[in-house]
Amino acid sequence: MTYATLADVDVAGKRVLLRVDFNVPLESGRIVDGTRIRESLPTVRWLLRHGARQVILMSHLGRPKGREEKSSLRPVAAHLHGLLGEQVGFVDDCLSPVPSTRVVLLENLRFHPEEEKNERAFAEKLAAHADLYVNDAFGTAHRAHASVAAITEFLPSCAGLLMAKELKMLHAVAQGAKPLVVLLGGAKLETKLPVIERFLPFAERILVGGAMPYTFLAAEGGSVGSSLVEQDYFDRARELLHDRLFREKVLFPEDCIISPDATGNSPMKESPSKMIPEGWMGLDLGTKSTEAFLKELGRAKTVLWNGPLGFAEVPAFAMATERIAFALAEGRAKVVAGGGDTLAVVERLGLTAKYAHCSTGGGAFLELISGKKLPALEALERG
Repeated sequence: MTYATLADVDVAGKRVLLRVDFNVPLESGRIVDGTRIRESLPTVRWLLRHGARQVILMSHLGRPKGREEKSSLRPVAAHLHGLLGEQVGFVDDCLSPVPSTRVVLLENLRFHPEEEKNERAFAEKLAAHADLYVNDAFGTAHRAHASVAAITEFLPSCAGLLMAKELKMLHAVAQGAKPLVVLLGGAKLETKLPVIERFLPFAERILVGGAMPYTFLAAEGGSVGSSLVEQDYFDRARELLHDRLFREKVLFPEDCIISPDATGNSPMKESPSKMIPEGWMGLDLGTKSTEAFLKELGRAKTVLWNGPLGFAEVPAFAMATERIAFALAEGRAKVVAGGGDTLAVVERLGLTAKYAHCSTGGGAFLELISGKKLPALEALERG
């Protein structure tokens, strides 16, 4: 795939419409985690340093049903002002005229339903703000929305620094130093199976934790108690379990931490993963499984990690995930991590700088590494 980058365009004297991913968590109008905002700053500063007349930022926030105050980007404008040390104009409606400040933030794009419908007319109105379009929102690259897809029909377009960095790092994983170990957690087989299938031919090992193993174990007749299972995937699970390469390369936990519920306040104990009593559920890797995963990761030179290995939102079930996170930070492997839940753990532990790359994308990260084409990238290529 070929697309223009900032190195290919002249921004001097131009109004630049910059699509960013400011979909950050808010509590009572306060930004809880501003990582995605900070990651956008190199591109904003690059544009200003190279003479852009104006940088007009646009983003979505949440999944609003029409205009909702709780989904307003106004708090982000104030936060951005503090980070840039420069006045940031704010526009109450993304289609309204913009002020003359060098940096402007438009209100939530999703206040307009036309955004998610990828309507050309809406994209054309957005494009009227500027002379050049730059997409730096990797986290939305898997969405065919007006601000990332249709808009490239109306303006010269290129990828920003963060977008280019994300794509370079993720495309390089498959060509990274061997052995390559893929570490997958979380719950949804719908998003993780394509990753397993893509990396199965050339990964040394694929380690699967989180809730996913229980579907496979239940499909082959194991007792998993009240653990989370996806019965719709039983047939596919049985097919994979009969595949020689899958059996050789995919490692499931042999034991787990179980409890009657996920509160962290009920009794807990270890159990073989295939012999969980009724009324109990698997919520974290057991001792043997954690050691087995660490052993495989210790052999790796490249690690691709997506998803916590247990119900890590609750400290009692985050032990294996945290232990593995620290081991990866201290190990020799080049680690590429992605997914919101994964990064929440990494950031909470202060390990972000220890990894080769921490992707800002969630769904986009998974779809790209599973080999899918992303609408925003196809649009940039056409643009």
